[in-house]
Amino acid sequence: MSENQEGLSEKQAANQFALERIYLKDASFESPASPNGFRQAWKPKVNLDLNTRHTNLEDEMWEVVLGLTVTTKNEQDEVMYLIEVQQAGIFHIDGLDDETMAHTLGSFCPSVLFPYAREVVDSLVVKGSFPALMLSPVNFNAIYEQSRLARASEDIKVQ
Repeated sequence: MSENQEGLSEKQAANQFALERIYLKDASFESPASPNGFRQAWKPKVNLDLNTRHTNLEDEMWEVVLGLTVTTKNEQDEVMYLIEVQQAGIFHIDGLDDETMAHTLGSFCPSVLFPYAREVVDSLVVKGSFPALMLSPVNFNAIYEQSRLARASEDIKVQ
């Protein structure tokens, strides 16, 4: 093994990523148009808002929270239901440089959490007596990259 390969192997061995726990931090469901809304034709307009945040719990332990807000309106623009979910996870992450850490916390971890949040949303919708709602997959990598470019653009404007 060359000296360069040995250095790379040692660095890879130092990088650690483990999912410690996934949990539902908060969830709410509101159906302001019920019961009259159930008597209308079902032609929903669904809006999904996403946000993420992360908190360093200890040296290598991070809490990442994926927030979803789903607002569904009828043809008359009345809110049929509003769902807010905060799906969280505790991740053990060590040995990453700042840029890779930011990408992991801003893209990879939310990607891990999204299927769990999507299931919570679907379950709440069905329990509210509405047709099932399976949210489409989300490309968190693209969202992270757009956010990173927007921040870089703001930094340039400030200078």
